[in-house]
Amino acid sequence: MISELPIVDLALLDGGDADRAAFRDALLTATHEVGFFYLVGHGIDRSVRERLFATTRAFFALPDDDKFAVEMLKSPQFRGYTRFGGEYTQGAIDWREQIDLAAEYEPLPETAGGPDYLRLDGPNLWPDALPELREVVTDWQNRCSALGLRLMREWALSLGAAEDVFDEAFATRPSALIKLVRYPGRESDDRQGVGAHKDPGVLTLLLVEPGKGGLQVQVGEGSDTAWIDAPPVEDAFVVNIGEALEWATDGYLRATLHRVVSPPAGTERPSVPFFFNPALSATMPRIALPPELAARARGVEDDPSNPISGTFGENILKARLRAHPDVAARHHPDLVG
Repeated sequence: MISELPIVDLALLDGGDADRAAFRDALLTATHEVGFFYLVGHGIDRSVRERLFATTRAFFALPDDDKFAVEMLKSPQFRGYTRFGGEYTQGAIDWREQIDLAAEYEPLPETAGGPDYLRLDGPNLWPDALPELREVVTDWQNRCSALGLRLMREWALSLGAAEDVFDEAFATRPSALIKLVRYPGRESDDRQGVGAHKDPGVLTLLLVEPGKGGLQVQVGEGSDTAWIDAPPVEDAFVVNIGEALEWATDGYLRATLHRVVSPPAGTERPSVPFFFNPALSATMPRIALPPELAARARGVEDDPSNPISGTFGENILKARLRAHPDVAARHHPDLVG
């Protein structure tokens, strides 16, 4: 059983054929065996990352009234600020504050019998007290979207498919989501920053400030599992796959349980996860795996309490309704229960 996440170097793609093959092999191995890895060589400059964290800290330093002005309770699309204790995982309270900012589109007209998940497209709630937030977040969204699409094309090749097999799912109205998150330190028997969960989308690019631990990843199979720490690595993203990519590969790549433990009292842990997701209405293609990979595909996990769909909107709506029951009850009472 592994004791630390593998490291994958994107800079290998700038080398020769052997280097590119080595990258794809490392990418495939990491996400088949673990579902998580550190990505280095991604080319996003440190100054850009430091600006993102500076803006994140500036948002959380705003007076409560400014943050409450963009509270998620005001958004039918589950956008905006969530105060401490306002989000749930597996029915238990997550102890963090955050703001959710997603790709913005005009809502599609609702039609009788149409899919409920289309309600999730719409505007963000931007704080008037921090106008630079929009520019910084939009720039980060563009950079991470380009990186995410590049990774998707490399996964396609490593799985024996055409390089562009996933492109169509992201071509129109992709549902990128950024969370700016602050975990406060606390002394408590309950140290749940975020409870154990799997991401409902395709892939996550997580940025954590150096020295700020707390992320834990479940490794192993069946009854032989353990939690390992995944501290930040210098100049690296933590990358993990979500349920939609598990579905697309018949479980050859599997979404992995992970959680965050609250930092010690007197400290804090800012982090910025970026969720690279297709359009709400997009159904991920099922990859026809080569025989040697198909023989090791585990199938999509069968959990009646958490059915996995290949249509992204169905996965994310399920997750949103569970995580934010107060928003669901206010704006979507017909979907509650």
